[in-house]
Amino acid sequence: MTQKLLCKALLFDLDGVLADTTALVEATWANWAESRGFDQDLAARVHGRPTAEIIGDVAPELDPEQEAREIESSQERQIPSVSPVDGALELVSSLPAGSWAVVTSGTRAQASARLAAIGLEPPEVVITSEDIAAGKPDPEPYLAAAARLGVRPDECVVFEDAPAGIESGRAAGMRTIGLTTTMGPDLLGGADHVVASLRQVRAEPSADRIAVEVDSH
Repeated sequence: MTQKLLCKALLFDLDGVLADTTALVEATWANWAESRGFDQDLAARVHGRPTAEIIGDVAPELDPEQEAREIESSQERQIPSVSPVDGALELVSSLPAGSWAVVTSGTRAQASARLAAIGLEPPEVVITSEDIAAGKPDPEPYLAAAARLGVRPDECVVFEDAPAGIESGRAAGMRTIGLTTTMGPDLLGGADHVVASLRQVRAEPSADRIAVEVDSH
């Protein structure tokens, strides 16, 4: 079923939405957990949230900032393995400058490296963990992006692959599209629409708005 959404801005999470980093992220966390003596599977808990916040939840006895630096350093060494999510570059290339943003729970250095790895020039607005006080699922990251672009929250469409990000976008008063690159559709049920690929999404810009066509589940 094809549905059309009218908006003024598209806001994209980075990992799992534009850059295919799922294997890298999950392997890094698995190695970290093993090195710290944890036997729990963290795969379902490490997507869409700042690294230090995740550590604070799963290992409050450790220094979250120090542990986050080690995990992020490990991921940065594996940047050459990052590739674009199928359909991501085509969708973004159809958008006018100033009509889209990247909203990531990673650092600015991570965002820059991953965008470069997939051959994507950073948009005018990139919101990272260093730009906000509260990470996803708090609405602050997406509200910050809308404010920087000069549009209202209800004029934005959010693209996410994790429940925390979908919750963040919805809490900000935005429409959300869940992408099943990282998790199954059952975990993305909070999204307004769910797609398996960004090739199911088309954007048609006009003078004052963007028509987004979604072939959703």
